[in-house]
Amino acid sequence: MTLTLETTDPKAQAQDQDQAQAQAQAPVQAEAQVQVRLRPSDGSGSGSGSDDWFTVCDLSTLFPGRGVAALLPDGRQVALFLDRSGRLYAVGNRDPFTGAAVLSRGLTGTHRGHPFVASPLLKQRFDLESGRCLDEDGVRVATYEVRAS
Repeated sequence: MTLTLETTDPKAQAQDQDQAQAQAQAPVQAEAQVQVRLRPSDGSGSGSGSDDWFTVCDLSTLFPGRGVAALLPDGRQVALFLDRSGRLYAVGNRDPFTGAAVLSRGLTGTHRGHPFVASPLLKQRFDLESGRCLDEDGVRVATYEVRAS
């Protein structure tokens, strides 16, 4: 799958060129696919067995620090992230504070050694490993097992 964006903004063009260069240099397997387990890690959801993996995109479409949204067969959305070390994360794309499907557009970072995504709307941070909100106790997003194959 190839994604082509055209823009006349010089800054955006430079970012696109940087992404293309990073992709060309990244040690990515040819034709590697990103798969998400249909059952969230917390056990809820529609998955029912060990073969409930769903291919969502080519690994080459993911860039460190940028999220990608994917639609699952049951209509749920996941936000996929690749960190600089090559580790994949998948969390529910819906921001629990606003109800908007925007977490894939959030900023990524680390807090005390844990990777997070900050919602682009109200800026709450969600741990990419556990789904726990780092800014308000008791709030979380679903996390999903994810793999490249």
